[in-house]
Amino acid sequence: MKTLHLLAAGALLSAVALPATAQTQEFYKGKTVNFFIGSAPGGGYDAYSRLIANHIGRHLPGKPTLVAQNMPGAGSIRAANHLYNVAPKDGTAIGMVDQALYLNQILGTPELKADARKYNWIGRILSNSAVLFSWHSAEVKTAEDAFKHELIISTTGAASKLNWTVMNSVLGTKFRIISGYSGSNESRLAMERREVDALSMPWSLLKNDAAEWLATKKINLLLQTGADKHPELPNVPRMIDLAKTDADRQLMELFSSPSTIGRSVVAPPDLPAERVAELRKGFMAAIRDPLLLADVEKAKLELDPLSGEDLQKAISGAGDFPEALIARARAAAKD
Repeated sequence: MKTLHLLAAGALLSAVALPATAQTQEFYKGKTVNFFIGSAPGGGYDAYSRLIANHIGRHLPGKPTLVAQNMPGAGSIRAANHLYNVAPKDGTAIGMVDQALYLNQILGTPELKADARKYNWIGRILSNSAVLFSWHSAEVKTAEDAFKHELIISTTGAASKLNWTVMNSVLGTKFRIISGYSGSNESRLAMERREVDALSMPWSLLKNDAAEWLATKKINLLLQTGADKHPELPNVPRMIDLAKTDADRQLMELFSSPSTIGRSVVAPPDLPAERVAELRKGFMAAIRDPLLLADVEKAKLELDPLSGEDLQKAISGAGDFPEALIARARAAAKD
């Protein structure tokens, strides 16, 4: 009799559990998930977006089709606004936007119509410290040279444009910022044509995409933008290292903070909690997938993953900046 009761209880639990599982499977089954990339084709955002978009679908219930589409504009603010205000809030729209999203919010960028803390952060693929590098014939061959000679820099992302603007305003560098090129590929061609002197890229991409330039010393590595030095670049200074006072250093630390977000996947706000959990679980499973890891090795990329839960905590807890610092940062970013 006890056994019969246990069997009956098990059957009841199964009857209750099965519809929920079926419902979960049914939501994504046959659906398409659009992955919005806030940059033009080519470069780090595009490479890492397509990497995760090619694999995460297999790890979501119902195995939906993932379609990656580029939505460049305003340093990825166009894509950020789309995900926040326009895209469906049901798990069928995710994407990757510029790592300076939260910094733009702190600075009060008027074009940004979103609150970075209210997005659902799905997971980080790579923390990012970009490297600013110059063509070998440019007068600026070291970071210190940038205080003496003009350096024409192509910038296609919000983070890099902010960095160079603030360095000019606060530290006194002589950067001339050019924003007309649509992506890293066009910027590299422009540098070869000597239309610009310099640009920045994540070190993980630069060391592979520009391996021949590095080997033949066609470029000089000037500085790193991240909060932490890359272990492979111990002699390349950070922006923070160029600060002359404690107040300037604190300001440069604020502008280095986007490296924590790096190349991260984000979803709109107000998603059902179970959908957020599915996306985060699928993301972490994809990051460990041998097929994705094989693509990483083939493309000579790097991974530095962070779970969506931890990323959400980092972004939510990063807002306690003194008002005086924010005011100074806003003034510096406008110069």
